Amino acid sequence: MTVTGPGRVRVLIVDDSAFSRRILRDILARHGCEVVGMARDGAEAVEMVLGLRPDVVTLDVDMPRQDGLTTLKTIMARCPTPVVMVSARTQEAAPITLACLEAGAVDCIPKLSGSQGLDLRDQERDLAARVIAAARARLRRGGTSTPGSAARPPRRPADPAALPGVRRCVALGASTGGPRNVVEMLARLPADLPAPVVYVQHMPAQFIRSYAARIDQVCPLRCKVAEDGEELLPGTIYLAPGDVHLVVIPPLRAGGWPRVKLTAEPANALFRPSVDVMMTSVARVYGTGAVGVLMTGMGRDGAAGMKAIRLAGGHTIAESEETAVIFGMPAAAIEEAAAEVVLPDYRIAEAIVEGVASLR
Repeated sequence: MTVTGPGRVRVLIVDDSAFSRRILRDILARHGCEVVGMARDGAEAVEMVLGLRPDVVTLDVDMPRQDGLTTLKTIMARCPTPVVMVSARTQEAAPITLACLEAGAVDCIPKLSGSQGLDLRDQERDLAARVIAAARARLRRGGTSTPGSAARPPRRPADPAALPGVRRCVALGASTGGPRNVVEMLARLPADLPAPVVYVQHMPAQFIRSYAARIDQVCPLRCKVAEDGEELLPGTIYLAPGDVHLVVIPPLRAGGWPRVKLTAEPANALFRPSVDVMMTSVARVYGTGAVGVLMTGMGRDGAAGMKAIRLAGGHTIAESEETAVIFGMPAAAIEEAAAEVVLPDYRIAEAIVEGVASLR
C-alpha cells in the first residue's frame, strides 16, 4: 500500500528485509508520508532514486550485494538526496553507521520491532518526525571534510594544575546533522583550551561510544563518554551517554573541579539526554564562566538552556542557517533571544576560543 497526497513527504525505503520494509512503510504512511517505492538492495535503490526523485531515502546499513555506505556514496554522487540510515540495535553496527553520517547521511535511526515495549508508539512518532525533518535538510556537497587522524596536531592539553581557580566550561548541544557538523567544528579547537567541553548529542545510545572514539581520533582535544562523579577538567570533551541526563554539579571540596552527575531525572524531559537540562546546570554552576553553543538539530531542545547561560552572564553561540543541516534548534534559541552571536559552523570554534578567553 502506498499513501498518496499533495504536499506529502515522498519516501523511498531501502532494506533487504521484507518485514522491515513493511514496518517502515506502515509507520510512515500512518504519519502522512507518501511511500513512493521500496528497494531490496543498494543497486536497485540507486536506480529508483534516479527514477523517482524522492524527497528522502531510508537506507538500511547492512545489506547484501551493496552495503549501505557504498549505496549512500553512490546516491550522493549521482543524485544528492537526503538519506536517513536505518541501523540494527547492535554495537557492531555503530562504526559503519557513523561512517555513513560522515559521508553525508542526514540522520540515523534504529530499527524498530514489536518487542521493544510500551514506548513503541513514541518511538514510531520520533522515527517519522526524523524522516520528515530529513527531507528538509540542507545537504553538504563534496563529501566529508572531517580531518583524518593524521591531520590532528600533537596534543598539548591544558594543565589543570596551572589553572587554579579557573571556572570555565563550554556547553555544546546538537541533534540531526550534529555528528558531522560538530566533529568538523571540534577539530578546529586547540588542545590547550582552558575549559572542558560538555556535549549532548541526540543519538541512539548504542552509537555513543563509537562516536566518542571518532571525536577523540580526529580532534586535538581528548574526548570520552562522561562518567558519573568524575571531575570536569580543561582540554577534554565529555560526551553525554545515551538514555541519561548529564548534569553538572559543584565541586566536592574547595579548589576542586565541578563534577558530572548522570541521572534519569527529570523523567518528563522530551529528550534524554537533554541539552536544556545540561545547559541549565552549567549556567547554575559556572555562571559567567559558561559558553553555550547550539548547533544543527530538529526541535527546540537547548533554547531554554542557552537562555539560562546568557541570563547568567555567559556567552552564547548559535549555528547559522547557512550551515545547519536542520535549523530547528539554533532557530529556536535565536527566537528566544538566547543567542548572543549567530555564526556558520566554520567560525564557531574561533568564537569559542575568544569566548573562553574573555570569561572572568
